[in-house]
Amino acid sequence: MTDLLSRAAQGARLTPDEGLALFDAPLLELGLAADARCRALHSGETRTYAIGRNINYTNICTSCCAFCAFYRGVKSREGYLLSINDILTKVAEMVAVGGTEMLLQGGLHPVLPLSWFEDVFRAVAATYPEVQIHALSPPEILHLAELEGVPVPDVLARLREAGLASIPGGGAEILVDRVRSLISPRKYAADQWLSVMREAHRQGLPTTATMMYGHVESLDERIAHLECLRALQDTSGGFVGFIPWPFQPGTTPLARRNDLTGDGGGVGFLRMLAISRLYLDNISHPQSSWVTQGLKLGQLGLCFGADDLGSTMMEEQVVSAAGTTYHTNADTLRHLIADLGFRPAQRTTTYRLVGSA
Repeated sequence: MTDLLSRAAQGARLTPDEGLALFDAPLLELGLAADARCRALHSGETRTYAIGRNINYTNICTSCCAFCAFYRGVKSREGYLLSINDILTKVAEMVAVGGTEMLLQGGLHPVLPLSWFEDVFRAVAATYPEVQIHALSPPEILHLAELEGVPVPDVLARLREAGLASIPGGGAEILVDRVRSLISPRKYAADQWLSVMREAHRQGLPTTATMMYGHVESLDERIAHLECLRALQDTSGGFVGFIPWPFQPGTTPLARRNDLTGDGGGVGFLRMLAISRLYLDNISHPQSSWVTQGLKLGQLGLCFGADDLGSTMMEEQVVSAAGTTYHTNADTLRHLIADLGFRPAQRTTTYRLVGSA
């Protein structure tokens, strides 16, 4: 194990079997290896955060995923759809506190057309040209392509023309179809998620990648997920960051299963973050997710391979719907970074430092 951790810390490409072996590594030794790799890739003392807002434009969704407590059915009285003016108001509030990123995600709405999103993006881009529109996960893109009867490349091209700047990595969950058939059978297959990201990268749209773990997947399947991302990054190079987070059972239908791994605690989070840093040798920025783990564990993630503390988000409805509620602001994120001896710096979605050329 010592030899494996040493090679991983020096940047050796790990095999799937070696990645799996890291789940048996002593936690502190694993963390030291991941931290060493992070410092080799990011030699300065800067650690970053973003100021952004997560706007969930609708909770109406036809996917009905078992891990989600946020969605509502088409006929639900609790369903909603924000207006363009609602969205502009939320962006204005974000810009007022120095924000640069509008993260726009929602459900797979059965009738909301592509033109609605084009109108939203054009309105935001015209009113707040300094804001990066980071929007629509691969399942939402696939859903729009089906709804409109047009190919995914055409959907992406139209959204880019309207102002889309980058795509979030939502909907990845675990990129293994056995798992997806259990937790999100109505959602798209792993290859379809990857195909959207491949095409986005081809068109010059940067994206992030995610992983939601700690439900019905095996450790082998977690590594298979990382392998899918690493293989695509080898050919396309468009992933700018990676965010792993544990499943939050709360009030979700999936919580009623009796075969959950239950690996959603702090130790499991730090281990998964460190393994991600060592395995994803071609993705520069693993992010420590304070949204699911709380601020202190999010801070500790900066010692386990992450170089970024994520976004202030300003509002969050999907994770909080399951019962996990943490909130923060830019001052708090700066203090958390500085308390570890690093220099905090605000970044954009694509990791350009705010205020730099």
